[in-house]
Amino acid sequence: MKKDKRKKQLRRQRAGKVNRQVKDVLFRFLFEKDREALLQLYNALNGTDYQDASKLEVVTIESAVYIVMKNDLAFVLTGTINLYEHQSTWNPNMPVRFFIYLAKEYQKLLEEAEQSIYGTSQIALPAPQCIVFYNGTRDIPEEQVLRLSDAFENKQAEADVELKVRVLNINYGYNRELLSKCRALREYAEFVEISRQYSAKEMDMKEAMGEAVQYCIEHDILADFLRKYRAEVLGMLLEKFDKKKYVRTLKREASEEERARLNRLTQILIDQNRVDDLRRAAEDIGFQEQLLQELHLGLSPEDDKEWLDFIG
Repeated sequence: MKKDKRKKQLRRQRAGKVNRQVKDVLFRFLFEKDREALLQLYNALNGTDYQDASKLEVVTIESAVYIVMKNDLAFVLTGTINLYEHQSTWNPNMPVRFFIYLAKEYQKLLEEAEQSIYGTSQIALPAPQCIVFYNGTRDIPEEQVLRLSDAFENKQAEADVELKVRVLNINYGYNRELLSKCRALREYAEFVEISRQYSAKEMDMKEAMGEAVQYCIEHDILADFLRKYRAEVLGMLLEKFDKKKYVRTLKREASEEERARLNRLTQILIDQNRVDDLRRAAEDIGFQEQLLQELHLGLSPEDDKEWLDFIG
């Protein structure tokens, strides 16, 4: 029984690692490499028919100094700044994250244009469009809107600022009309679904992902892209999964497990941009334990992973 449970646990862990890597890295890699596809995605979202991909000005935040502020894709086109984020887990804090991204993007644009906000002339800014592409396993509607004001403590106060984020479920079978208008997005959704199916099979992960890529090439799913970047894609799919390392992790002593809990806590606080809480936790053991309980980081590895998937 224990052996069977361990096998199931490993399969879930293996599928989760592959799926996260596909969603978090491949989406950005795909649309960064193919500007025509990125323009097609913009047209599909906005009902436009722009043809010149050279007009796209990519302004994605890359600086390692702003680790918690790095976004997936950002570009300026026809007076709009388009911020696209891909999420494999549900995160209700996306509006505040976009708020931070947008402020940094505006700062960067102003510096590059050598314009001062202290001048007497009105500075023209591109209008923001904030979109999340979601294809995690949690069941969410095809489309919904998250607002920054949802996070405000005082719901009665009239806020002077608002930011809306459009969340689109791009799991295969959802938002068919949108996916029909953007071939790259549709085939990306198909590729993720196929990778999930192969990752659940009882075979070596490298072999499984190799077969998934080959299947997609043979069935004309991101075929040209996968032929050109096959090695890079397989590297992305396999980079974070190490079965032997995972088995060793399950056998660690309590002290090592405690360090793992603290590492997970640090990563979550960074992902949620809770830098002040991270600093306080480093100095206040009582507050650190409070955060561990708040984020349910005293669970088993299997349950802990499901909770981490839930909170993003």
